[in-house]
Amino acid sequence: MNSLRIVVMGYIVRGPLGGMAWHYLHYALGLRALGHDVMYIEDSDDHQWSCYDPRSGASGTDPTYGLAFAEDAFRGVGLGDRWTYFDAHTAQWFGPAAGSALEYCRTADVLVNVSASNRLRPWMDAVRCRVMIDTDPAFGQIRNLTDPDRARLTAHHNAFFTFGRNIHRGDSSIPNDGYPWRPTCQPVVLANWKPVGPVPTGHFTTVMQWDSYRPREYEGATYGMKSDSFPLVFDLPQRVGEVFEIAVGGVDAPRGRLAAKGWKLADPLAISKDPWRYQRFIQRSKGEFSVAKHGYVISNSGWFSERSAAYLATGRPVILQDTGFTSWLPSGRGVLAFSNEDEAVGAIGSVIEDYEAHCAAAREIAEEYFDARRVLGALLDTVS
Repeated sequence: MNSLRIVVMGYIVRGPLGGMAWHYLHYALGLRALGHDVMYIEDSDDHQWSCYDPRSGASGTDPTYGLAFAEDAFRGVGLGDRWTYFDAHTAQWFGPAAGSALEYCRTADVLVNVSASNRLRPWMDAVRCRVMIDTDPAFGQIRNLTDPDRARLTAHHNAFFTFGRNIHRGDSSIPNDGYPWRPTCQPVVLANWKPVGPVPTGHFTTVMQWDSYRPREYEGATYGMKSDSFPLVFDLPQRVGEVFEIAVGGVDAPRGRLAAKGWKLADPLAISKDPWRYQRFIQRSKGEFSVAKHGYVISNSGWFSERSAAYLATGRPVILQDTGFTSWLPSGRGVLAFSNEDEAVGAIGSVIEDYEAHCAAAREIAEEYFDARRVLGALLDTVS
């Protein structure tokens, strides 16, 4: 394939958290590693709550904290001069590529709007291939069917990919919004997430939001958050011991009750202060244990977390509530799916019993299924 000029759009300045940053950095880094000319462009959107500041927990229009965070993140991965931010509230461009962004858009071949996280301004119309990556299946389709603003944004694209891989298989109950969704998953640039030796004395960890937003209802069904899935495993430490450490965010998270049940709690903002702290948290873990959003589970979406893909790349086994991902991802070695508490107990026991083999299998799965060269190469082959 000839070298392409590609715009990657994400949510790093407005969502300056370590895990969030890696989610988008992998797209920019992965496409560059394939030999393409890549620029990261982020848009403020027009809302008055555009920019999150983790120091205060408040959201507003001031991007100062996020700009400093982005500068550190992009410089740290070798993309220090390949990013810019458009602030619609002041009509200003920020970042090292601010002066060349408009011309770059005029001549770009492909735009990749990851998580549908950016408004497409008129200067994006010149890009012939505008790709939307839906990373929030079921919820994204419901928004397209019920939210006119989101529907207009989606219609501004002409190629559609989703982490809800079972839409393509026809065995998901995700509401049909009429778009031709193609399957994809999180790319991981393996050179940036090298395997680290097993940590048998570590904890099973995860970083999670108790409630990301309000549940969605559509045609009589309610699609809930992780708070709706967690009761399935609330008593798990009492059955397997205090082997869990979760960094849980959200004002409604029942931290006192979780601690009383044996869950060790970590500060999600400290862990996510920058991409490198987030990475070290994963590296010192025994593996990941997590529930999934209730909506992903009940819709049999096939979703698999970008965070879990990072655990696998590090050589950390992942024990994850089944969303139907077992239809495309092998389960039982390296990745273990559960649908009830007994299955979760069995998966934990399996990992502890043969830990090093699960660690090796985890990395092998990352190489086969989440290698950015494969994931992004297949995406570009589809749209080129």
